[in-house]
Amino acid sequence: MTELRPDGTDRFEYDSPVLRFDRGVVDSLAPELDRQGIDSVLVVCGETVGNTPEVIDPVLDGLGDRLGSVFAETTPEKRLRTAVDGAVAMREADADAVLSLGGGSSLDTAKAVAVLAASDRSPADAGGEFAERGTLSIPDGVPPIVAVPTTLAGADLSQVAGLTAAPAGGLVDEPVSGGIGDAQLMPAAAFYDPDLFATTPWGVLAGSAMNGFDKGIETLYARTAAPVTDATATRGLSLLRDGLPALAEDHDDGEALERVVEGTLLVQYGISRPDGTTLSLIHAFGHGLTAHSTVQQGAAHAIVAPHVLRYLFERVDGRRRLLAEALGADAEGRSDDALADAVVEEVVAVRDALDLPSQLRTIEDLSRESFPAVADAVVTDSFVDNGPANLDPTREDVEAVLDDAW
Repeated sequence: MTELRPDGTDRFEYDSPVLRFDRGVVDSLAPELDRQGIDSVLVVCGETVGNTPEVIDPVLDGLGDRLGSVFAETTPEKRLRTAVDGAVAMREADADAVLSLGGGSSLDTAKAVAVLAASDRSPADAGGEFAERGTLSIPDGVPPIVAVPTTLAGADLSQVAGLTAAPAGGLVDEPVSGGIGDAQLMPAAAFYDPDLFATTPWGVLAGSAMNGFDKGIETLYARTAAPVTDATATRGLSLLRDGLPALAEDHDDGEALERVVEGTLLVQYGISRPDGTTLSLIHAFGHGLTAHSTVQQGAAHAIVAPHVLRYLFERVDGRRRLLAEALGADAEGRSDDALADAVVEEVVAVRDALDLPSQLRTIEDLSRESFPAVADAVVTDSFVDNGPANLDPTREDVEAVLDDAW
């Protein structure tokens, strides 16, 4: 029997950021900050972004006299040490907000900068707490966060952030991986400017796009789905299914890029809420693989998503009809098995159009001997709990999926 609604929530609480979408929209940064009572921002970005005029200059021009300073030191590792240094830079610039420019790593680091700037805890205290708990306590009065993304991972409308620490940073004795989460970490505003996305190398965009695309897939089958997220994820997936292959074929296709950026905005709307998230099994597999190899998250998703979906559809309905319709597959009169096949085929089509890897064996530092450890990480990942009702993956199930993806 087709599942019309998951056993999800009948309550939808979501405090959306102000969303700005258009070419050249970063020209409106200063007026928007004025509306929100923000006087000065610390721009948080990576070194490459901070030294690429096509990316940084439009943002600095849009900020005008609202610019406090630029902190161009973020890295993919999202280091606590970097956030500590950023909080110092924020105080020195007398900024009352942070603006993240770039991908998800810069946004996560910017959130940690804001948290640390909101209290007078010492770096040693922050390191000690993170080492002990894998997180940081969130004080009241966290400065506002503004997001200006340039990748398609769909991490912008979120109230959580990943964070790591290593002994080289001088704050912990052993490597620590964790994160922070609080409603105050939801950005106050997010600016989606296709002109900025166009400056990002295609290889980076393609990997991040698979991560964002899978957010829409999971939002429809998650037990935490809601009517609002059904609508936004369905529309977002439709835009991404059409736009991503077109953009992959012609990286200069401006109309396709606009569809893709809009789709990325929509698939993440409402998925990170005070009572939970819609991220589920595919993301749990991604976390397990990235924890035990150097594979990029989007590449991990590209490889395992079709296999995870086959596993899911063998056990539950997974709202396969809604997914098929959202992905543009002809669902009329098709059997449940045919609908499941159609969804997987559409996901594979997007993956292949993006020219992303399709086998785990292509990950140089991943071996089959690590599958038990990966499986353990997957089944204990909190996102597994957001899967459809009656889906309870075991370690053996996960290892079987990994074997299929090898």
